[in-house]
Amino acid sequence: MAAAARWCIGAAATNKSNSLAPSGSKAPGDAAPPASRGATPAQAWIAALAAVGAASRDPVATLPAIIAEAATRFGEAPALLSQRESFSFRTLADRLNRYALWALAQNIRPGEIVALLMPNRPEYFAIWLGITQIGGVVALLNTNLGERALAHCIAVAAARHIIVADELAGAYASALPYMAEAPIQWLHGAADLPGERIDEFVDALGGAPVPWPHASAARQDDRALCIYTSGTTGLPKAAHVSHRRIVAWSCWFAALGEFGPDDRMYNCLPMYHSVGGVVAIASALINGGSVFIAPRFSTRRFWRDVAHWDCTIFQYIGELCRYLVNAPDEPATGAHRLRLACGNGLGAGVWTAFQNRFSVPRILEFYAATESNFSLFNVEGKVGAIGRIPGFLRLRDSVALVCVGGDDNRPERGPDGFCIRCGVDQPGEAIGRIGEASDPMSRFEGYTDAEASEKKILRDVFKPGDAWMRSGDLMRIDAEGFYYFIDRLGDTFRWKGENVAAQEVADVLCACPGVAEAAVYGVSVPGAEGRAGMAWLSASGPLDLADLALRLTVLPTYARPLFIRIARALEVSATFKHRKSEMARQGYDPATIGDALYIYEKSESAYVVLDRARFAAIQSGVMIL
Repeated sequence: MAAAARWCIGAAATNKSNSLAPSGSKAPGDAAPPASRGATPAQAWIAALAAVGAASRDPVATLPAIIAEAATRFGEAPALLSQRESFSFRTLADRLNRYALWALAQNIRPGEIVALLMPNRPEYFAIWLGITQIGGVVALLNTNLGERALAHCIAVAAARHIIVADELAGAYASALPYMAEAPIQWLHGAADLPGERIDEFVDALGGAPVPWPHASAARQDDRALCIYTSGTTGLPKAAHVSHRRIVAWSCWFAALGEFGPDDRMYNCLPMYHSVGGVVAIASALINGGSVFIAPRFSTRRFWRDVAHWDCTIFQYIGELCRYLVNAPDEPATGAHRLRLACGNGLGAGVWTAFQNRFSVPRILEFYAATESNFSLFNVEGKVGAIGRIPGFLRLRDSVALVCVGGDDNRPERGPDGFCIRCGVDQPGEAIGRIGEASDPMSRFEGYTDAEASEKKILRDVFKPGDAWMRSGDLMRIDAEGFYYFIDRLGDTFRWKGENVAAQEVADVLCACPGVAEAAVYGVSVPGAEGRAGMAWLSASGPLDLADLALRLTVLPTYARPLFIRIARALEVSATFKHRKSEMARQGYDPATIGDALYIYEKSESAYVVLDRARFAAIQSGVMIL
């Protein structure tokens, strides 16, 4: 394994400090710039393909094994840093080892699921690495959830154990009444809940190695994680993520971003997501780099943290970049050493403003989804594009755009019965070819719910018997082969970097006193990435908006509707579906909409009348949602 684990560690070790302290003592401009990178897009693609190919040939080259190997090479060099705790490579390997021993002590068998409910911190990464090392599977729970939604996520994963951080004990307690059978509770920190303390358990362990054969029990084709993703309807679904996909994701980003031992990633994205919890961290570590983990994004603290912790790479979602562009300068704004910002959802307007204002040399935009069997990378830096497939890979025919139509946005078929490919600049749904089992790059690993998995598969697409995964995303491709994201299909829309399941929000609204019917959709807001939530309601009696706002707090903040439209009755189509597409096009202009309109005013924590003055403030960017 020692040799096999080095396939992705391609950069030579530099004069890297072994100190876990931040670089805040350096004056702006004192730090040397990071090593220059000069690979062409073709060279970067070839390096990524080589890394992924080498990894796929070693069945035990899982991320826990790679981190253990990296610990022997990089020792006390910093790996994970935070305001709370910091780990060197050797300490990280020791921590994951202890959690592996904990899992063995609980007789957690290969394939058995442990749920994890914990805020961002280095310990989070060590926990799931350790449990997956011995073949266990970890379900990464959304820390914004509580009550019925959290109970649902635990149930669909069928977790036998759950690890709950003390900060989230209240959220977990709120979900207990909705569980038919609660998992065994393990507390991390002193919390007012029954259960043993896992942190005390692992701290009491010595430095004993994980016994053979458990130390290499996991194989690349085994499931490692359950990561939740919003579907087009209902509550979140748990997507299967194998060790193979984790390693492939890490290799792609490490190679395309030319990550090296002199790099430090700034990661403020939620660690329960595949980007914030896997890609942003692992892609830096496998090449000997380090990661600063922030508890959450803060416009006020961002630049001082980036400068203080000497970060060279920032993992973004487009909404975060918009916040930074709209924020006033901080003293540390110009003191950073960022050479690269990588992420997704960066619109063309914000892209240019962000890069020009903050002098970030390179943007690496990509498209991917946790459950998807394809991804796109914009290695060339084409403003506004989400990616491009290099010419030498197009023959694999792994991605296609197909025409969709009708109320249900089903792919249209031609006279021959097969789907119709979109032409240049013609919008269509992106689909990914599901290849043979021997082709790891095109597998669709699906969800814990087999029925939900089958709904994502489109069959007999371009020839009899072929199968493709539906992304649910509308895109177009230009004459140069660059892809551009247009919108989400169906009832899911994206806001604040999160997917919002419209039906879940509507169900909460329909349970509120006075609400007869509810439909939820996203509306475009000038200057904002994604779509803001709008609820279209009809009333069955007096409607108390203050009470409604209070009841909506069971939802994550990003899922709560910002706009409310109250009508006598909701219009439906001939197939009895709410005309949400038409309502979304109408937007929220009080000058053209006769229904009562309200907006959530953060300063008042209440819904207030959306009058022309507030509408003008939104349109001009004075009121930022």
